[in-house]
Amino acid sequence: MALSKIIVFIRTYIDMFIDFVFGLYWEGKRRPIPDLEKKHRFLSDSAVSLAAKIRNRELKSEELVNACIERIKIVNPIINAVTDERFEDALKEAREIDLQIAGGLPKDYFEGRPFLGVPFTVKECTAVQGMLITIGLISRRHTRADEDSECVRLLRQAGAIPLAVTNVPEGLLWQESRNMLYGQTKNPYHTGRTTGGSSGGEGALCAALGSPISLCSDLGGSTRMPAMYCGLYALNPTAGHTNLKGLAMRTGKEPTMGAIGFVSKHCEDLAPLTKIVAGDKARELNLDRRVDVKNIKVYYVESTQDPLVSPISAELRQTMKKAITTLSDVSSHPPKQYYHEGFNHMFTLWKYWMTKEPEKFRWFVKNNREEANGWVELAKKLVGQSEHTISAILKVLDDQIMPVADAKWAESMTSDTKNDIVRTLGADGVLLFPSVSHVAPYHYSLLLRPYQASHWSVFNALQLPSAQVPLGLNKDGIPLGIQVVAAPKQESLCLAVADYLGKQIGGYVPPCKINQ
Repeated sequence: MALSKIIVFIRTYIDMFIDFVFGLYWEGKRRPIPDLEKKHRFLSDSAVSLAAKIRNRELKSEELVNACIERIKIVNPIINAVTDERFEDALKEAREIDLQIAGGLPKDYFEGRPFLGVPFTVKECTAVQGMLITIGLISRRHTRADEDSECVRLLRQAGAIPLAVTNVPEGLLWQESRNMLYGQTKNPYHTGRTTGGSSGGEGALCAALGSPISLCSDLGGSTRMPAMYCGLYALNPTAGHTNLKGLAMRTGKEPTMGAIGFVSKHCEDLAPLTKIVAGDKARELNLDRRVDVKNIKVYYVESTQDPLVSPISAELRQTMKKAITTLSDVSSHPPKQYYHEGFNHMFTLWKYWMTKEPEKFRWFVKNNREEANGWVELAKKLVGQSEHTISAILKVLDDQIMPVADAKWAESMTSDTKNDIVRTLGADGVLLFPSVSHVAPYHYSLLLRPYQASHWSVFNALQLPSAQVPLGLNKDGIPLGIQVVAAPKQESLCLAVADYLGKQIGGYVPPCKINQ
């Protein structure tokens, strides 16, 4: 115990020093996001609300698409989120929808297309027919999708209109959306800080009021991380209930701990959007279940003991305490502290289960044509000859050098941890869990703290649903938040608690002024 406290003390001051040094440079690079014009203030509405306005002829789809295009052109030079667009095609589709609505459509037509006329954007590793799908790799710079991914097909079927694709990390497995093709995406709350990965472009654009529907995916925090860093809501549903066909060259038939999800400014969007991408399996997730927060049993973890991960910062500890207190005031069940030994090995467990995924990173970053050698790429990088980012090279080296956990131990620890959580939570309990150790870090500083995504990724390994909850901003205007976890197929519990906490404590706070 004494040694543990010493390590926490040392790590805390190392983190403070890292932030101080990187802040000396990046604080001077902070640029404000332009205010949202009065004529476009409806861009702050939920996707559900926008769809209703279009159905009721209070807003035209063309007007909404045009507003998104104008907003993207204003903010993208600052945040660098959009990598390819189909603006003219989207406007054409919007006009056709407006003509159909003006001519009169039956009620069941709208019921089958709940997001008719609402535009959406998607991370660039997810296939949209005719759009670039480079995955941040120079070797794929001219690659375009031949057909829609399954999740894009389902959204189109629901009436939504694809508008643009957004930036991702090279090869997806990093906590910053940066690559050698498009550069670095910047956080709209502080352009000197990360948006997260791999859905960082989606997080930045959504928070900057440029996209009503932001389609993401999550294999190790890739939906929830940008949501945390960009002050948004997110839901990573139970693994196995969304189809990953068309995502990063997948067929959709591979077993995976990943899932399709969304980030949003409004919690009310997440259930109906998740139902769409869950397709035939939507009923299994019980997303329409009515939940009264006062009847939910609440458990919480204030901090973890994984030695690879930094200690939870004081401001995020305080955020967790505020969430616990808020639920204590309404819940019939006093919140209880919870812990399991598995949280001491968050990154190790996730890394083990990544070996079961179809992508092998050393091949993936070479577009599956050859195997990357980290030492060779590092040498080339030092003389300016590598086509890869330093984060991708370090990931290749990690795969080459660092051992993977013993299979018997990893599978047993995963099973024990999951079973204990599920047994504890049951069908009416949630676990409040830290999202990360610090608010959005300065660009490049995560190279010195490479395991910070572990608080998200552990729930991919455990295949448990998790919602990211925005809880206002800190004194520097940077988003705060926590996670809400539940047993499999209990997404409605996550969302009920997320919605309540967001409304009571802060929720999404725009990075700019919305003119009225």
